[in-house]
Amino acid sequence: MAVMTGGQVIAKTLKAEGVSKVFGIPDGTYMGLLTAMIELGIELITPRHETTAAHMAGAYARLTGKLGVCLASNGPGVANVLPGVAVENSEGNRVLLITSYRRPQISYPDRGGAYQYFNQVGVIKPMAKWSGAVKSFDRIPEMMRRAMRKSWQGRPGVVHLDVPENLMNVKDKANEAGLVPPSRYRSMEPLHPSPGQVEAAAIMLARAELPIIHAGSGIIHSAAYDELARVAELLHAPVTTSWSGRGNLVETHELSWPMVHVKACHKLHNAADLVLCLGSRMGETDWWGMAPAWRLASEQKMIQVDIDPENLGLNKPVDLAIMADLKVFLGDLSTVLTEMTDSIHLSARKEAVAKLARDRDKDRARLDKKLNNDKTPMITAHIPYTCDRVFDDDAVVVFDGGNTAVWGNFYHRIRTPNTELATHHFGHLGAGIGQALGAAAARPEKQVYCIIGDGAFGFHPQEIETAVRHDLPVIFLVACDRQWGMVKMTQQITLKPIKTMMRKSLGPDETINADLGEVRWDKVAQAMGAHGDRVSAPDELEAAIKRALETGKCSVIQVDVDPVKHLWAPGLMHFKNMHKEPRGK
Repeated sequence: MAVMTGGQVIAKTLKAEGVSKVFGIPDGTYMGLLTAMIELGIELITPRHETTAAHMAGAYARLTGKLGVCLASNGPGVANVLPGVAVENSEGNRVLLITSYRRPQISYPDRGGAYQYFNQVGVIKPMAKWSGAVKSFDRIPEMMRRAMRKSWQGRPGVVHLDVPENLMNVKDKANEAGLVPPSRYRSMEPLHPSPGQVEAAAIMLARAELPIIHAGSGIIHSAAYDELARVAELLHAPVTTSWSGRGNLVETHELSWPMVHVKACHKLHNAADLVLCLGSRMGETDWWGMAPAWRLASEQKMIQVDIDPENLGLNKPVDLAIMADLKVFLGDLSTVLTEMTDSIHLSARKEAVAKLARDRDKDRARLDKKLNNDKTPMITAHIPYTCDRVFDDDAVVVFDGGNTAVWGNFYHRIRTPNTELATHHFGHLGAGIGQALGAAAARPEKQVYCIIGDGAFGFHPQEIETAVRHDLPVIFLVACDRQWGMVKMTQQITLKPIKTMMRKSLGPDETINADLGEVRWDKVAQAMGAHGDRVSAPDELEAAIKRALETGKCSVIQVDVDPVKHLWAPGLMHFKNMHKEPRGK
């Protein structure tokens, strides 16, 4: 038995799990944890809002493959972190949230009138993957082990542990027998498929006329990029992705069908007679895997591989369901397919794929014609297009906003796997600021930039100071149209569709509070110690980005964009159609 604080018990468990960075605002309710972290060499990165801490932890987890850890203090701190919990759990990022709560004698349930108290577990539990509370000092090791098991089981998400402040800070006798390495309380071995399942999948794929691969974020969590490319090439199978799986196969690859080419992807999905679905639930942003975006299940076979049994056959019937780690499965599959090369008739597939690729390439050429517009203020497409030319291939890009994120996605091509962040499942404005800071903490040797709308940037601009204080050299490119772009577009079409089609934009008096005032974001950045710049002409943007890179510190480039053309972002009708109930299964 050793005498230590509850915070020391928690910190020792985090250290054993390989945690080296934690995100959160320092608070006296978990001083025992903070001091123990510092003693063990765990860095505390402190934003100015708890929601930002959650987004930083989520981005850090996604880009490193490690556990992202964030903190929030009882009552107000936990209330502030709730949006981050909802987003990071929805996005499927492996985050451990540790919170403090008032002493057990007045908590769970509230005695009545307790200060800075609410049912934190009760609120978070339906939002998160798992939520639980520690009731006594001797159970801290057990509950930490349980939280860690939950974090690494199945689909990643937010796991929450609530610890009373007095147990966090007061010393007691701790049974060090409970402080064991991770291998003694959870499986460290990736889940292997059976050889029979792998062989059955290989035979189905070899015999198919036109097999395709649909790859979700499970590829990212298993880091199976090389294995995915190898299998796609062996089969000559085109690869589409979920929104959150973008870049699983680099978008310059001949077999990559980027999700921005919606019609071309729909055509491919309808042409395929077999789908190999990897780490995707086939949710709403995948059009549920149903007609008319996909071929009818009665005409299209599907092999689904996932680490979480809840996802198998969830939204689209499967012909072969395999629960396995994707890196292991694809490695085994490529071995079997290599031995079957002679039985795979590639000539017919290559001809069919080449024909379908023409639609994809024509759509890319059509989109790129907009870049010929060199007027001032610029069209928003110039921002991602210019960034692609200036930033390194392995730079991390973050998209945030409504129309700004659409423009960003349609004019950015991913050239290195796992270098793009957004809230694809939640569409949460303002999260990109924390994601970008988390990305810089995760990959300090890489460039990080965030293309964000002025509306979204207004949610958490105070975090510029966080970037300056922690030396996180993120470059924010703020697309300024001084309006809630996607909201205004919806209002215009709803209120005055004919006039909208004729004039392309309506005045402030014809919409409902959809216009914003002027904010000099470059000046705001300078006031916080960051680099600030402002441009409006497309031929000025490249030089502005290079100036920002040369400073080596956080920068904000205010990019004035054409407010009318900004409203007419590409693919908006597809976004609306996505929300319609599909016609058939």
